[in-house]
Amino acid sequence: MVTPTGVHLQTLVLFCFVVHPSRPVCVDIPSETDAVLGKSMKLTCISCIKRDEIKSKTHVDWYYMPNKEKDTASNKTHIYKYDVDSPVESDGPFKGRLAWNGSQDLQDVSIRIINVTYNDGGIYECIVYRQFEFDSFKPSVSLTKKIKLTVKAKATGDAAALYSEIMMYVLLVCLTFWLLVEMVYCYRKISKSDEQALDTATNYLAIPSEQKDNPAAPVTE
Repeated sequence: MVTPTGVHLQTLVLFCFVVHPSRPVCVDIPSETDAVLGKSMKLTCISCIKRDEIKSKTHVDWYYMPNKEKDTASNKTHIYKYDVDSPVESDGPFKGRLAWNGSQDLQDVSIRIINVTYNDGGIYECIVYRQFEFDSFKPSVSLTKKIKLTVKAKATGDAAALYSEIMMYVLLVCLTFWLLVEMVYCYRKISKSDEQALDTATNYLAIPSEQKDNPAAPVTE
C-alpha cells in the first residue's frame, strides 16, 4: 500500500523530470560579429515560431554586401538559400565555403562560413519567409536580419561576454540550489503532516469501543 508521503514524494520527483521542455526552446539571440581569419564563423539568424504545431513552408535567402566605400553603390549578392526542404549554395565568391547550420524545425536558419578571409567582411542579410497552412487561408510572415561582420587576424577576449557567461552559470547554480531547498522543505512539511495524521488515527484506534459509542457526559454542578 502506498502511503500519502510516498505519493507526494513520487509527485515531486516526477515534477523534476517532467518540467523540462519536451521541445527545444527558441530564443532569439543576436549573431556574433567578429570573425577570426582562417577560422569558421557562424552567422546566426533565428526566427521563432510561436505555435510550432501549425504547418508552414519556409524559404530562406542569404545575401552579402561588401563594406560600402564612399561614393560607391552597395553590391548585393545572393549567396545561399533554403528552399524545398534543402539548402542550396549559390555561385560566387563563397562557393564551397558555406554550410547550413540551422535546426530541423527551421527556427534557427543560420549558416557557417568556412575558412574566413579578409574579403568576407561586410554586411550579411538573412531573409526568412514563412507561409502557414490553414484550412481556409494561408497567411505569411517575413523577417529580415542584418549582420555586420568584421574579420580580425587573432581572436580577442571580450570581458563583457566572459562576465555574462560567469553570471549565467552562477545564476543557474543558485536556482538549482533553491529548487532543492524547496523540495526538501515541501517533503519535510508533508512528512510532518502525515505523521500527525497517523498519530491522530492511532490514538483514536486505542480508545475502547465503549467510550466511542458512549462518550462521557459533561459534569454539571
